[in-house]
Amino acid sequence: MPKEYVRQIEGAYRIGDTRVSLDSLVYLFREGMSAESMVESYPALTLEQVHGALAFYLRHRKEVDAYLAEGERTAALLHEQSRQENAELIAKLRRARDASHIPG
Repeated sequence: MPKEYVRQIEGAYRIGDTRVSLDSLVYLFREGMSAESMVESYPALTLEQVHGALAFYLRHRKEVDAYLAEGERTAALLHEQSRQENAELIAKLRRARDASHIPG
């Protein structure tokens, strides 16, 4: 029976039984980081788990890339919504910041 290196839990891809997301490794992989460096960045993972997760990504690349793109779109929408809902607070904080930088 093959090992399951990536599991989908509550809509998110996780590495094995850890809380490390597949997203984290995919972004590092895209930046050219080695599997060994990923293990250094995520000590909860073994080298085998990293290689297994990357193999899963490469085998399901279309599906995972679509999942990541959807997450990025959702994050951008939430960011914009937050900016609109908190526009008054943001403006107030900017005024306070700008006032503190005025030489006096």
